[in-house]
Amino acid sequence: MATKERMTVAVKSLIILFWARAWSFDFRPAAAHQFTADGTVIELNDSNFDSALSSFDHILVDFYAPWCGHCKRLSPVLDAVAPLLANLNQPIVIAKIDADKYRKLASKHEIDGFPTLKLFVHGIPIEYTGPRKPELLIRFLKKYVAPDVSVLKSDSALYNFVDEAGKHFPIFIGFGLDESLIAEYGKRYKQKAWFAVADDVSEEVMVAYDFDKTPALVAIHPSYNEQSVFYGPFEGEFLEDFIRQNQLPLVVPIKSETLKLLNNDERKVVLTIVDDELNEKSLKLIKILRSAATANRDLVFAYVGVKQWEDFVDTFDVNKNTKLPKVLVWDRNDEYQLVEGSESLDDFEDQRSQLSLFLEGFREGRTIKKGISGPSFVGFINSLVGMKTVYLIVVLVAFLMVIQKLAKQGDEARYRRETQSEAQDVNAPSKSTDQRDYQPSDKED
Repeated sequence: MATKERMTVAVKSLIILFWARAWSFDFRPAAAHQFTADGTVIELNDSNFDSALSSFDHILVDFYAPWCGHCKRLSPVLDAVAPLLANLNQPIVIAKIDADKYRKLASKHEIDGFPTLKLFVHGIPIEYTGPRKPELLIRFLKKYVAPDVSVLKSDSALYNFVDEAGKHFPIFIGFGLDESLIAEYGKRYKQKAWFAVADDVSEEVMVAYDFDKTPALVAIHPSYNEQSVFYGPFEGEFLEDFIRQNQLPLVVPIKSETLKLLNNDERKVVLTIVDDELNEKSLKLIKILRSAATANRDLVFAYVGVKQWEDFVDTFDVNKNTKLPKVLVWDRNDEYQLVEGSESLDDFEDQRSQLSLFLEGFREGRTIKKGISGPSFVGFINSLVGMKTVYLIVVLVAFLMVIQKLAKQGDEARYRRETQSEAQDVNAPSKSTDQRDYQPSDKED
């Protein structure tokens, strides 16, 4: 009987021990793939792609093809910026995948060209279409992952925010302004501008940013050393107009980059054409344009120098006989308007009055409509074929024409040699068959 009891106790002990071991065993599946943000570019495939997206809050994926020349040039750039992006306050991991090999996955993510860069923010893709030079790539990606609106609690936080934002994007800071009032615009313009709100700032900050009461919204253009202040009303179209109009500086220098920005603005452009935008007279005129722009925010004021961009200027019928500076109103597309009697600002002693008369004539409708003499530059830049591509095509066509010409010259020379050879054969005495046979030292055409 005692033996039976001991066996029963032993069996119970074994059962308890089994369940204890079973309970302590971790049945959760081990992570299929483990990744670390160590500053290197991660090579992905179809088996670890989804795992990588779920492992990081922010991951930039390069969809490339091994045979693609642009991909080969981009690869060392990504290698260089990867450690810098991994050390940001909001780390960004860089990965790449051979989209030509894993075509099903590429099709799922709508990849139709190489290289394609997509930033996945918590798994949600955003196609990156910004610049790809190392410094600008870092700057743009920092903007992509930043909060829609940053909340700044001190003067030092404010200065750090402005410093981190850099000079490429406009900055909007609401002083004593509720975050909810600009949250919508922070989201809408996330890829184009920085937004923040600040409370309890010092008088030093108020002097530095040139506002004397709150609430106030200050727009800053660091690269142009400009800022504007808006005191309200902070609802409806008033706030939206201020933010939209201040995406551009008061006076815009016309370049290929700024043309793209102009295309996002519906306002007409008061364009002043000067000989050289860097000479002293032009710099004085730009100050006058800035004053006019402040009082006429329903228009965009811009300037361009003949020496800086002659091809662009030529489309507005500017030639050696044109009186400069020339001023006109451009619709950003195929037409522009001249004001009768105010086509130029050639009185350098009183250009301010001349510009006022021009604007007055435009407002009153005393204008002459003209069509630009070349293609629409904004439409051209927005097309799929960029200026660089056009230049490449022109060079390629020229190269092919040279090759074709050289080949034709070669054919003509060969034809002359063959004709002379035939004439010599006719006149020369006949040779034996073995002499006409191919010899190792002969050249075979």
